[in-house]
Amino acid sequence: MRKSVFIALFFCIQIVSAQKVYLTKVEKTNDNTDKFFYTLNNGSPDAEYLGEIEVQGYSKDDAAVFSMIYKKAKEIGANAFAWKPFENVEGKPEAFNPSNYRLALYYVPKEKISDQAGNLYLFASSDKDQKIAVNGKDYIIAPRSYLKLQVVPNQVYAISTKKLLGSSIKVQPKSGDQNMYFQVSSAKIKADNSGIGGLNLKSGDIIGLEQSFAEFLSVIYDQIKLD
Repeated sequence: MRKSVFIALFFCIQIVSAQKVYLTKVEKTNDNTDKFFYTLNNGSPDAEYLGEIEVQGYSKDDAAVFSMIYKKAKEIGANAFAWKPFENVEGKPEAFNPSNYRLALYYVPKEKISDQAGNLYLFASSDKDQKIAVNGKDYIIAPRSYLKLQVVPNQVYAISTKKLLGSSIKVQPKSGDQNMYFQVSSAKIKADNSGIGGLNLKSGDIIGLEQSFAEFLSVIYDQIKLD
């Protein structure tokens, strides 16, 4: 019995420690105290390159991985990031690999970070399809993917899971210059003391996400293409 418990614990430890985050390159540092960590979707001419992070190994605990990345990035004062593809032997960029990827780190004045605002992001959990309805229209979000819907300011959006005892929420964007982020999952996401990867709203299995963590998910998850 003790041997079985030991083996189980050993494998649990191996799974938890399977993903490593390394600060592989440091070009310079910045002494800013910004708490946010946003993705540079469209790049920025004002972005100051600071270094690179590499993630090795696969983990389903995206919040824990993001927490490690966030802490490494803040060691050199980064407040923005972008996926930096590896290149194959022919010099062409490789597709994103959730088991091994790298992020370029930057410092950008917050007012210089441009983003496409006025959208509703719905992320699936990392292990199974999620059925969801938005204002009565049904969608299926595959594992490690997300749905991006443009919203109209002041319009009410009813989001519900397609389950017998599912959850539902109603949200109303006040303006078109902000995004809303939710994850549809029965699993709980824990926040660290900084609040990064934390929760703003929770209703059963519909969870409101902090923007920095949500933008990280938008990089490592696939966007569902709508017809």
